[in-house]
Amino acid sequence: MTEFCRLEKKDHILTVTINRPERLNALHPPANLELAEVFDEYAADDDLWVAIITGEGRAFSAGNDLRWQAEGNVRPPMPLGFAGLTSRFDLIKPVIAAVNGVAMGGGFEIALACDLIIASDKAVFALPEPKVGLAALAGGLNRLPRIIGSKRAMGMILTARHVSAEEGEHLGFVNEVVPHEQIMQRANEVAAEILACSPLSIRASKDAVYRSLDFASLEDSMRDMRTEYAAVRTMVESEDFIEGPKAFAEKRSPNWKGR
Repeated sequence: MTEFCRLEKKDHILTVTINRPERLNALHPPANLELAEVFDEYAADDDLWVAIITGEGRAFSAGNDLRWQAEGNVRPPMPLGFAGLTSRFDLIKPVIAAVNGVAMGGGFEIALACDLIIASDKAVFALPEPKVGLAALAGGLNRLPRIIGSKRAMGMILTARHVSAEEGEHLGFVNEVVPHEQIMQRANEVAAEILACSPLSIRASKDAVYRSLDFASLEDSMRDMRTEYAAVRTMVESEDFIEGPKAFAEKRSPNWKGR
């Protein structure tokens, strides 16, 4: 049982709905710790291949629950960050952010920590921390420039301005904008497209993309990929690595096992 989110597990998909609508799904430490456990379980569950995170009501997440903090509560360390995602760097399974509304501060940082952002046409993004004497230290200042370039990112960061879903797509941090009422339908369609691929190939691809950014040169990033990327090694040693070409040759759909 969870207190601050709702979970649905179906057809290899985990759907996580942040459920604090009375606070625009702003997150306090108990919620962040609960979500960290949820994504720990997602990482460990062999039957779950894709995750979708969204919010209840009119917000995706308003970020840090400043009201909870102002009430005198002490904020403990959160080693895995907002929603157990913003400081999690070893998750090789894909996560889709279905941004259904406001994604501010830590909420925007949660979305940036996901692999894909599908946004409702009512979604709004911002890093407003400077307006309250803070800074977006949960990855916003690091991820946004890497995704859209430093000048575009600074245009958002230094003004703390609100950005629509349409502009977010133009800037490059939103993958797709859909009508509000279709947000979860489209997120599940994208998840189904991912599920049509080998889960081990998906994990190898994600692992290689992100880890390759740590190398100084393209050549170094491509050298001996089976050694440098554990998920690639797992893929090439798997049953699915044999099943894929076999299914292609036999002109049938592959039966992925995830091992």
